[in-house]
Amino acid sequence: MTPELAYFLKINVAIALFYAFYRLFFHKDTFFHWRRMALLCFFAISLLYPLLNIQGWIKAHEPMVAMADLYATILLPEQVVTPSQETVINWQEVIIQFAKIIYWSGMLLLAARFFIQLGSIIRLHFQCSKNNIQGVRVHLLKKETGPFSFFHWIFIHPQSHTESEISEIITHEETHARQYHSVDVLFSEIMCIFCWFNPFIWLMKREVRGNLEYMADHRVLETGHDSKSYQYHLLGLAHHKAAANLSNSFNVLPLKNRIKMMNKRRTKEIGRTKYLMLLPLAAILMIVSNIEMVARTTEKFAKEITLPQGTKGKEITETQIKSVPDSVVFQVVEEMPDFPGGMKALMDYLSKNVKYPVEAHAIGAQGRVIVSFTVKKDGSIADTKVERSVNPYLDKEAMRVIAAMPKWQPGKQRGEAVNVRFTVPVAFRLSDPEPPKAEEIKQSDLDEVVVVGYEPQEDSTPGAVGVKGENADQVFTVVETMPKFPGGQGGLMHYLAKSIKYPVIAQKNKEQGRVIIQMIIGVNGNLSNVKVLRSVSPSLDAEAIRVVGNMPKWEPGIQKGQAVPVKYTLPITFRLQ
Repeated sequence: MTPELAYFLKINVAIALFYAFYRLFFHKDTFFHWRRMALLCFFAISLLYPLLNIQGWIKAHEPMVAMADLYATILLPEQVVTPSQETVINWQEVIIQFAKIIYWSGMLLLAARFFIQLGSIIRLHFQCSKNNIQGVRVHLLKKETGPFSFFHWIFIHPQSHTESEISEIITHEETHARQYHSVDVLFSEIMCIFCWFNPFIWLMKREVRGNLEYMADHRVLETGHDSKSYQYHLLGLAHHKAAANLSNSFNVLPLKNRIKMMNKRRTKEIGRTKYLMLLPLAAILMIVSNIEMVARTTEKFAKEITLPQGTKGKEITETQIKSVPDSVVFQVVEEMPDFPGGMKALMDYLSKNVKYPVEAHAIGAQGRVIVSFTVKKDGSIADTKVERSVNPYLDKEAMRVIAAMPKWQPGKQRGEAVNVRFTVPVAFRLSDPEPPKAEEIKQSDLDEVVVVGYEPQEDSTPGAVGVKGENADQVFTVVETMPKFPGGQGGLMHYLAKSIKYPVIAQKNKEQGRVIIQMIIGVNGNLSNVKVLRSVSPSLDAEAIRVVGNMPKWEPGIQKGQAVPVKYTLPITFRLQ
């Protein structure tokens, strides 16, 4: 849902609520001026409350954020990204387009009617002769038409009325003119044009027009005119039609309600206090609106699970892609790039081609070199870069081997080949390797590729690439077939987006960053030894561990045809806006 559509829907919901509130509390009292202010406030609040931003206050109060989390979990629709299919008709899109056509057509028709009526009043202003009647300047209608006013223009057909009736009409229409009732009429008409499909806006407009007539009738009786003769006068004009609906017509229907209100006993003064209830109602609307915005922001936080790396291209999310220029580089796509022959072939290539540099061997240099590169649309390797350096000799060897790789099968987004940024860690270890520091670990698209170096006096023992050693209880780092989340990479992204909730205390303290989780995927697919390798804050760490710990079983890793335990590293990025 776009922000514009959300704003528009909030306006219409508020109008419906305000109308029900008006009918329940204000409809029968005789505080006409207070009712007028309340009706104008209803329109103003409906337009303004969705724009008022108190998200900071919402986030600072635990119960409010809890409500936002509940809204995001239960009420917000789930966003699922699926590749577009040209042969399938998107009926939802067709219905939306059809609804747009109907809405704009109705709005244009009502706008045309509005300007025609406005033009007819202006035309009458110039065509009618002017005269002073009882000290008031009026426009003399040439045809027998009901009297009306528009701002300070009063229109009347004197030949159709007696002197006493003209006096009542002048008093009535002067009240409309002096109190600028035409402003209320125009505002309600404009609201009806834009929200014409909402039945409550038409009911609200009727209340506005009726209350203005109550005010003018009340003023006529206050000036000393006889109540019964005035009411009979109104009944006598019931068959007359006003020249335009935009005006304040003397004989606006329904007359029954006007006569009942004139004969109604005045409401007690203490009744004015109920108008103060408008303030908490407006506050509740504003809070609910901001809770909805916080909920959508919270849902968006959960989807921020990848962190842009230092590339020349720009990162674009899956839902934003229509046409992909060459300068765009993705981090995650629907079909990730693949080395020719798959994972096993890549492991074979690395194990055969990576050589432990003699210079690094001599000085005992070891560690993890992280190399990033871009798999271009044609599968070629470009923009090779060392993301984390260990030693110039080790860096150079890792760069050499990565740059010399054959062409890959390119990544695809919605069926189109795209540029994808890929990261591979290559660990150079001597016979007694030093465990990597948690703060140095960087997320990669492949798990660790290990190059083991042995001292000259020790015998080398061949084994699978990625085995940590004899003392590691056969927990692999890279195997021929890596573990797989149910549904693959897309399933994993969807699970994280659905499950992650930004902790309240972290939002309040403005905590953000990348939490790196390490786990072991066992031979049966169960997860164990879940721990934080890189910490950001206790609340974010706990949320990351919770989400990972609740994952379903994975498809286990396979080495030489057998399921084996594999150590896996997963980054979860928490990012504030």
